[in-house]
Amino acid sequence: MKTNVLLIGLICGLFFPSCKETKTEKAPKEDFIVTDSVTQRIDATLKSFVDSGNIAGVSALIFEKDKEVYFNALGHANIAENQPMERSTIVQIYSMTKPITGTALMTLYEDGKFDLDDPLEKYAPEFANMKVYVGEDASGKPILEDANRPITIRDITRHTAGFPRSGNTPLGKMVDETDALNRNNTLTQMAEKMGKLPLQFHPGEEWLYGPCVDVQAFLVERISGVPYQQYVREHVLDKLGMTETRYFIPEGDRDRFASLYRRKGEGELERDTITYSNYLEKWPLTRGGSGLTSTLDDYMKFARMLVHEGSLDSVQILQPETVKLMATNQLADSITERHFLPSKGQVGFGIDFAVRTAPPANAEENNGVVGEFFWDGAASTLFWVDPVNELTAVLFVQLFPYDGIGLHKSFRDAVYGPISTNN
Repeated sequence: MKTNVLLIGLICGLFFPSCKETKTEKAPKEDFIVTDSVTQRIDATLKSFVDSGNIAGVSALIFEKDKEVYFNALGHANIAENQPMERSTIVQIYSMTKPITGTALMTLYEDGKFDLDDPLEKYAPEFANMKVYVGEDASGKPILEDANRPITIRDITRHTAGFPRSGNTPLGKMVDETDALNRNNTLTQMAEKMGKLPLQFHPGEEWLYGPCVDVQAFLVERISGVPYQQYVREHVLDKLGMTETRYFIPEGDRDRFASLYRRKGEGELERDTITYSNYLEKWPLTRGGSGLTSTLDDYMKFARMLVHEGSLDSVQILQPETVKLMATNQLADSITERHFLPSKGQVGFGIDFAVRTAPPANAEENNGVVGEFFWDGAASTLFWVDPVNELTAVLFVQLFPYDGIGLHKSFRDAVYGPISTNN
């Protein structure tokens, strides 16, 4: 494996100069993306969403070329209690947990514990001899066929494993009945239950967002022999000083925990009371795909580690060539079924990140720079890493359903300016 990493590093250094050691030379002020006028534009954009009543509160933090170039927090973390949104507010990050899990997994890759194209069943026999659901017979019995090939570790890092989703279909109902992601399950129990479900498609044929990253957390636990929560704490979070990125919020910090709101209509918000308890008790299931809470500064440490190609403040989490690999599109053109991924713009998918492969095709698409990698969360949170401009951005809001108001696009447009399709 070390040979693989060195070879990738040689290629990376030849063709991707940014993979070399972090630059220390600072750009002139006029070369910054986030200037004083851009700051004013971002402020006005975020304020307009709060003033409209479509979000309770919002906060954003941007670093560029190792400098903090933007911070603001507006509105409320809790409307009823008149609690302001602040820099130290704790939020539910949902799927922004996923890149952290992927990072933990790739530390084991660097240690030579697996190859990406290894069959998952090599380490997890729970996923051996998988079947694919192809319909039902006249009596309503599922029709299954053997998978064309085993699920690989690469599949679970790019959402091409074929794991089915919950829903109002015969296969979706089987997922619901199996209840693999019940928070009272351990990761091992989750894997045992998932391995008994048929796949929705043959591995590698489609991109379908689902529980792949939960399986990554299980794999970290299985390969390392250490409980996942302990492993990610020791190998990623604590090393970066991310002490407030947690599955469980202790009582002394709960006054900083933001409420999550459901948008019922224009300017109409209703506080959600269902998810809050997920973080006030210690559950057996420590999902890799969601479940963490964080603060702006904590998550920015993670983003800045990535823009520095694996290290921050002399602490090394991953090698530069590994970060480059994670930020490289892993989806072949033959994978045409891609669930909601096209809604993110001109992107592919790497290892637990969307990866921007082309400029926006029109002004309606999300703005961004080719080479950027990013992800978001169900409560409408967002982060991205822009290696071209050495820029990292974190946007926190607590809103269901996921960004139906165009907040992400408006924020991106405020940062980069109006989209030009002439490039």
